[in-house]
This record gives sequence, C-alpha cells and structure tokens, in this order.
Amino acid sequence: MSKQLQDAYIVAASRTPIGKAPRGVFKNTRPDELLVHAIKSAVAQVPGLDTSVIEDAIIGCAIPEAEQGLNVARIGALLAGLPQSVGGVTVNRFCASGLTALAMAADRIRVGEADAMIAGGCESMSMVPMMGNKPSLSPHIFDRNEDVGIAYGMGLTAEKVAERWKVSREAQDAFSVESHRRALAAQQSGEFKDEIAPYTIVERFPDLASGEVKVKERLIELDEGPRADTTLEGLAKLRAVFANKGSVTAGNSSQTSDGAGALIVVSEKMLKQFNLTPLARFVSFAVRGVPPEIMGIGPKEAIPAALKAAGLKQDDLDWIELNEAFAAQSLAVIQDLGLDPSKINPLGGAIALGHPLGATGAIRASTVVHGLRRRNLKYGMVTMCVGTGMGAAGIIERL
Repeated sequence: MSKQLQDAYIVAASRTPIGKAPRGVFKNTRPDELLVHAIKSAVAQVPGLDTSVIEDAIIGCAIPEAEQGLNVARIGALLAGLPQSVGGVTVNRFCASGLTALAMAADRIRVGEADAMIAGGCESMSMVPMMGNKPSLSPHIFDRNEDVGIAYGMGLTAEKVAERWKVSREAQDAFSVESHRRALAAQQSGEFKDEIAPYTIVERFPDLASGEVKVKERLIELDEGPRADTTLEGLAKLRAVFANKGSVTAGNSSQTSDGAGALIVVSEKMLKQFNLTPLARFVSFAVRGVPPEIMGIGPKEAIPAALKAAGLKQDDLDWIELNEAFAAQSLAVIQDLGLDPSKINPLGGAIALGHPLGATGAIRASTVVHGLRRRNLKYGMVTMCVGTGMGAAGIIERL
C-alpha cells in the first residue's frame, strides 16, 4: 500500500567557524568537540522543541577514524546532552557526506519513519590525514582502465577537468580572487552571523617563573581562510603542484580545514506540536556517478537530476552553493550547465572559506538556509563533486 510523502522542514541550522588545517585555530580541537558545539547551537535555536522526540542523529564524515571515528555521530549526540534515546549513525560520501546526511534525515521524515532528526557533518583535517592513517586501495582498481582514476589524487583529476574543458590558469586564478573578495565582503557585512556559533578555544601553557599553568581563552567568530592580500599577481606566481606544466595550484584549490555543522529536521506534526517556525523545506536530493578521473564535473550530472526531482528549472534557483573543490572544476560545471555566476557562492566558496570535507555539505546547507531568508529568496541548492567520481545536489526552499 503506497503512502503519500510528507514534507521535511528545517527548523535549525548552525555551524562552527571554519579553521585552517593543519596549523589553524582548531589544530588542537577535536572534531567530536566541534560537532558537539554545532549540535548544541542548533538545539538552542529551537528552545521549544523537546529533544526526547529526536529519533536519530545522522552525521557525515569523510575520514571516519581516529578522533572522528567510533561512530562520531552517536558520541557527538550524547556529549551534546541529547537524551540517550537519540541514536546516531556516521555516513561517508567523502565531500558530500554532510549533504547526504541531511538528505537521509529528510527522507526518514518524508516517508513517515521519524518526526524529528539531527543531520550534520564534522571533519578535522588537522588531526586526521586526507586519506586516513592507513590508506589501502584495492589492487583491482588497476584491472580495468575505467577504474584507474580511483587512484588519482584530487588535484590530478582537477587538472584533467581543466584540460578537457579548456579552463585556463588565468580563469582559475580570477575565480579564486573573486571567492576571497566575496568572502571578505560577507564577513565585513555580518552575513555569516546567523549561521556561525562562535567557538571558545581554551589554551593552557606553563608559566616557568611561577610554576603555574596559565589558561588563555580565544573566541573564534569568523572563518579563518579568507585573505585580503589575495591578488591575481600573487596567485600567478604560484607553481602548479599536481602536474608538470599544469594549472592547478594551492591558490586556486580549496583549503584543507576543520569544522562542523548541524541542522534539525522535523515533520509538520512536530511544527504543530511544539509551535515551531520552519526556516526552510528540504525539497530534493540527487547523486550521480561520473568517471573517477574527472570527478570534479560530478555536479553537472547531479544538478539536473535534483531539479527534475523537485519539478524545478535551473532558472528557478536563486542561490547556488557550488563547492569550490578546485576553481577548474567549478568553472567547468558553470560552463557546461550555463549557470549564472551571480547566483553562485555569493558569500565566497571553499577556496576562501575552506572545505572540511565531510562537514562541508552541512555547513553550506546552513549558509543557504539563512541566506535565503536574509535576502528574501526562494530556492537554494548545495552541490559538490565527490571523490571516486560522483556529484551530489540538494535543493532547499525558504518558507
């Protein structure tokens, strides 16, 4: 017997500031602690909600081991003070982990299996290496030419996209400068205040003269990545780091980062029961595979699929968070789909703000939720490329 789908409403969306890895402000802060902060901040946005009705916490993490292992979702939920009845599951779709977590939480609501869920993501690229502490690829990826791209580093896949879509070094650097410009302007005008929950870092150090341990506290209120000194001239001096005579540099690639984000998703029943005001509705989600060696082009397949599922056209989108893994792949996607650059990353993207892998989808979803409301816009999208050759896209509607 078929059952009509119900709507999934976002009633809270919060995130930590993003720190630079591996020597930034969160270099000594555990990712589970960042997650706890994000969850607590999201819960604080809906004081009328009884947290005992939350069924599960679905948390994305791209490298779920070490400090962010052992099912960080369940640990984060408990340490955030949620009732022990709240479950927790950690999901991994690399860079789209946080967005996938949000989609999965929304799906539980939509099919009527839950009425209140936590969704989010966390990642410390300072504490956990890019491929984990013991990377081990199957030797069978070399059995077929189609699979060899699985072994390519992300930077090399960006080079292949730049080559195939003819994205010049100059265009990549110009895109990067604009990302920093927009991010700095957004910080200066307070655009991120609704979504960022400031984080207090506690540092301890010995005072040799007194023999005491001194305690110093620092309040982190903004993302650490944006740089006012980023210029075309400066970026042009950087060497390509992934391919001989290539065009992808550290300056036109996303920053390695640390951070976390969390959202609360509920059914209409919960809205009425606790008199909650929805911020947005989660409309649709799609994921599509592409050849691993050009993984950066993934959004060009996922975006049309998400739009079709939502019954929308590309022009209906008012705000697009296109994760800037690399300027090369972002520009290729924009070019291939004919996206409006003015709607893409209006507050800057990962090149300036940072990309804490599995947390990014949840972080950028928070940006869209609050950005749509602040600017009185209707439809927003979060989309990204994904390692091993995927694209993911989720659509959010302001209410």
